[in-house]
Formats: sequence, C-alpha cells, structure tokens
Amino acid sequence: MTKDLNLELTRRELFRTGGMGLGASALMSLLGNDVGATEPSFDNPLRARHSDYPARAKSVIYIHMIGAPSQLDLYVDKPKLREMTGELCPEELFNSQQFAFIRSRPKMYGSQFKFRQFGESGQTFSELIPEIGALADDIAVIETMHGEQINHSPAQLFMQTGFGRFGRPSMGSWVTYGLGSENENLPSFVVMVTGSVGGAGNSMWGSGFLPTIYQGVEFRASGDPVLFLSNPRGVKKADRRKIVDTINQLNREQLLDLGDPEIATRIGQYEMAYKMQSSVPDLMDTSGETEDTHALYGSKPNATGFANNCLLARRLVERGVRFVQLFDQGWDHHSNIEKSIQNKAKSVDQPIAALLKDLKQRGLLDDTLVICGSEFGRTPMVQGALSSAGRDHHKDCFSIWMAGGGVRGGVRVGESDDLGFSITKDPVSVHDFHATVLHLLGMDHTALTYKYQGRQFRLTDVAGEPVQQILS
Repeated sequence: MTKDLNLELTRRELFRTGGMGLGASALMSLLGNDVGATEPSFDNPLRARHSDYPARAKSVIYIHMIGAPSQLDLYVDKPKLREMTGELCPEELFNSQQFAFIRSRPKMYGSQFKFRQFGESGQTFSELIPEIGALADDIAVIETMHGEQINHSPAQLFMQTGFGRFGRPSMGSWVTYGLGSENENLPSFVVMVTGSVGGAGNSMWGSGFLPTIYQGVEFRASGDPVLFLSNPRGVKKADRRKIVDTINQLNREQLLDLGDPEIATRIGQYEMAYKMQSSVPDLMDTSGETEDTHALYGSKPNATGFANNCLLARRLVERGVRFVQLFDQGWDHHSNIEKSIQNKAKSVDQPIAALLKDLKQRGLLDDTLVICGSEFGRTPMVQGALSSAGRDHHKDCFSIWMAGGGVRGGVRVGESDDLGFSITKDPVSVHDFHATVLHLLGMDHTALTYKYQGRQFRLTDVAGEPVQQILS
C-alpha cells in the first residue's frame, strides 16, 4: 500500500473494496446470514477446499505413542539380535552415534517375545499385538523411519511439525489450513490424550505461525469435554446466544477496521463454541452404540481411556472431522521393558484393531487414513542390567505403520541390518512421511505453503518425497 493510497482510503474503506486477505474470512459460514447487506461477502477460513488432485483420504486418525515403544519388541523380528543377547555391543557400533542415556559400552538385547507371520502378506508382528497383526493385510509398515532428535520433546515436535523446536504448525494444522472442514458444528482438528501430555505439550497440536483457527482443540476425558463448554449457572441458551451475537458484532467492527486474522479467529471460535454446546455432548455420549461395538473396542458406554478415545475417533470422522489426533502416554521404557511393554501393548492392541475393523465395516476406512507411530524407536542394546533391561532412544531406525485412505496394505517398506540398528535399504525421513500423508489427502506438499517473516514455509521444509511403495 502506497502513502498516497493511505491518504485516499481509510483502512475500513480499503477493506470493503477488496483488500481483505485472510483476516476477512470468518464471517460467512461461521456466522450464517446475520451479516448485513451492506457488508461484503466473505469466505469461511474453515470452508472445505478442493485438493490439488483427487484425494484418496478425506480424514486422518493419527495415533502417537508418547515415549516411543520398541519397534524390536512389536514390529521387527531380529533373530540374530536375540542370539547375541548378553554379548557386549560391537565397539564400532557403540562408537558410531550419540545415545541419550547409555554412557558405557552396553550389552546387546534381543526381544524376549515371539514373532510370527500374519495374513496372506506374511508380515511379521510380535505376540504382544495379535489383534493388530491379524490385520496385516490392511497395514503398511515403514521399518526404516529416521529422525534428527534423540530426546523426547524435540523429537515429538519434529514428528508432529517437521521441526525440532517450538513455533511451527503441527501436521493437523497444516491439513486443516489446506483442506478446511466438512463439519460446521465440530472443530476440524480434534485432540484426545490418554495419560499425561508429552514433553512438547500442546505445541504438538498448535498452529504455530498459522492463524490460531487452525490449531487442534483438545477434548478432555472428564468434566466439560472442552473447557468452559457449559453455560455458567443461571445463564440460559438464549442468554448465551445474545452474548455471542453482541461480542461478535463488536469483533466484526474491529475486523472491518483492522483486517487482523486473529480477530477473524476470535469470531469463528465464539460461534463454534456456541454450536459445540449441542454437538459435543451428543458426540461424546457413546451410550447409543451397540453392545457389540463396545465389546469390539473393549470399551464401556461413556467411559474414559484409550479404548473409548478410539471409538470417539471413529465417531468424529463419521461426522466429517478432518484430523483426529490420539496421544497415548506411557511408552518410555528405559527399564523393566519386558513387563512394561507387555502391559501397554495389551491396553492398545484390541482398541486399535477395533478401530480399523469398525471403519472398514462402515465403509469409512477407504477414505480415512490411520497412522500409528511415535517420536523415535529403541536401541538393540540394553540400557541398565539385563535383569531389569530397558532400551535407550534410537532415532536412526524405527517403525511406524499406516492403513486405509489410499495405503496399500500388506507391504513393508525398507530393511534394517541384522541388529535393527541401521537402515540398509529404502530410508524414509520424517519429511517423506509428511509428504506421503499430504499426498494421500490430495495435496502437493511443495505447494502447501504459508508466508511468514518473509519466507514461504511448508510442513516438509525443503525436503520430502511421498513413499511410493505404500500408495495403492
């Protein structure tokens, strides 16, 4: 804007005549038709958008195991490592990288659990997850993921935002920014946490430098599902409607004057909060689900916990929610891994398998991408004594899996060495993983950008290619 133009037009007039940008965009769909005829017509920033090319997935359910389970005890069988249990780690292996906690040359430690092949594809899974293993033909395992961070918080950020420090948008925010929402009564990006939040906190579902309307909304297990969702005592629904209308009228005046996208976010969030007072309680009430459905998940009507969150994830995508993030805490097994991982695996095996089965029998798996992963993997050498064996962090070779939404099931990407320590074929970076998710959603990861501080940013930074082997 030139100085002369500033003299001729006020900001409000400029805004009315077309210089609107993103800050103007919250007033149509979110507010309905209550904008006067003299006001311009604006686009809703959460409106459903066309993808770059035909999408295979419409929604994502992303399960993140906080703390990082051992891929060597769940997904990747290494008989040679089992034979070497108790032997000193080869010196060249120990000297080849930095560890988070191991300081002296450790012993090798093979899995104490049995593995077997499942399905027509013959994929190998641990005895700890037989229900997930039984769905091997629907699942694509990436055995050769690698990251850049060896500690939990930065690794969680890197896996969720593509960057190991705070300030970048999460993948769910990027997806919502790129595709918008197909539901006007629920958030486009919903988060549910079992246990405590990971070390990176709510930045794992934050919007970073994107407008905050794209950040994830956490649904809680007790009390109001969303903070302050219920009206205060003595405030009726009609009273709340008047309050929202009055506040948003003032916000609209300020938006028209300033064009600040955060004011648009505020308008949209007030309106969404009002709508959620009806939609969220209905969503969270699982008493209407059949006994067979609850038995499938191992859940109970209106219970809390991971099984119930998996059931709610299905109910969310069924209602058009774009991105559902499930976090499950308790996978940080630096000691006593044999007992700890057995208990954790038992708590998630049935619900995760049930989620895949339920989506499939309802015809939703074809366009719902399900992801199960973590921030990194675990070492093939022991941390501590063999009698209380644990595993240290390992960023250079770990596993995640994906199913549904355009994923070719029954495949396994990449190979690792006999000890599960190094990648020997087809490495897959975190940026490759992000590029794959966006590709399945119909987006070109190089074109999904946002200008911030003079630079065009993207989820995949300056790298990443979709993993072709898993695309159906």
